[in-house]
Amino acid sequence: MAAVLKPQPQTRVALVGAGKIGDAIVHLLRSTGDYDLLALDQSAERLAHLARRGIETQPVDVSDPQSLQAAVKGARVVLNAGPYYLNKFVAEAARKHGAHYLDLTEDVESTRAVKEIAEELGPGLRGGDTAFIPQCGLAPGFISIVASDLASKFDELRDVHMRVGALPIYPSNALKYNLTWSTDGLINEYCNRCEAIIDGERVETQPLEEMETFSLDGIDYEAFNTSGGLGTLCDTLAGRVQNLNYKTVRYPGHRDIVKTLIRDLRLGSRRDVLKDVLETALPITYQDVVLVFVAVSGIREGRLTQETYAKKVYGQVVDGKRLSAIQLTTAAGICAVLDLLVHGKIRQSGLVRQEEIGLEAFLGNRFGSHYA
Repeated sequence: MAAVLKPQPQTRVALVGAGKIGDAIVHLLRSTGDYDLLALDQSAERLAHLARRGIETQPVDVSDPQSLQAAVKGARVVLNAGPYYLNKFVAEAARKHGAHYLDLTEDVESTRAVKEIAEELGPGLRGGDTAFIPQCGLAPGFISIVASDLASKFDELRDVHMRVGALPIYPSNALKYNLTWSTDGLINEYCNRCEAIIDGERVETQPLEEMETFSLDGIDYEAFNTSGGLGTLCDTLAGRVQNLNYKTVRYPGHRDIVKTLIRDLRLGSRRDVLKDVLETALPITYQDVVLVFVAVSGIREGRLTQETYAKKVYGQVVDGKRLSAIQLTTAAGICAVLDLLVHGKIRQSGLVRQEEIGLEAFLGNRFGSHYA
């Protein structure tokens, strides 16, 4: 049995990626005094911003395996807040030095690559006592923890529906949307195939399709298929649930415009152009709200029953720094999993799925409490 990682006054953590979410991760972890942080990024401007706040930084080309492996040497944990297409490089660097690995990816293929790396590290092999924990953010991430908790309360599962949205409180453009996190990740969700279980069969579905509308607290929303939000739940719930799906929530009208850009104007095949358009036209906002909604139905004590979880988290000032809702929820997710790992509250080796983490333990954590 793998030895439990003992909490240390200063656990050495290498953070790859110093963008919007990386900045928030640094802020949350630094405030505890429990983590010795090293921020890695290829942007001198981002690193200078952190260095002015007293954070140790180092420029590195993450796509260069040798440079990356040298940079993370000595870290007990590697947190990956970089673009999804660099995940394999970062995970392999963590494996080489026997460090725990956590990331935020929504990308299905890169998660499979991380899973393969974790499976190669069996007990007794070098790195076999380290954990690989992908998808530690909001969706995938917290949403999977909630869905798994609700599902565990049923004798038989019928439907698991997961809905998440990061939205501006004051929409002011035709898309009714502002950039709040990784543009690459957003485009990935809108363009890549989606996973689902329909009538007990695991299938792939088209993004931007199967739109539905609903109201919550008097506000109208739409929701539609996007890629990656289910995390590993298709694997975990296969054979147990009839229908499982994930949809992104937006204000009405958003999906049709995005679909015009991606399908009709064919910018889905010119993602660099689409990224430039979005980042040029849509400003960042810190006045946002994250909506989390999960509905699970099935048989409990012989009766068909439904149970739901609904939560809104708003951008707020945390320890003197303004964080958007998506910054806070995403950063709090990976920081909570890190904290639970360091204190021996979750499994310490191999591939750890988000749904293995208890909702009560997550919300009871000092970082997870931002969701509560």
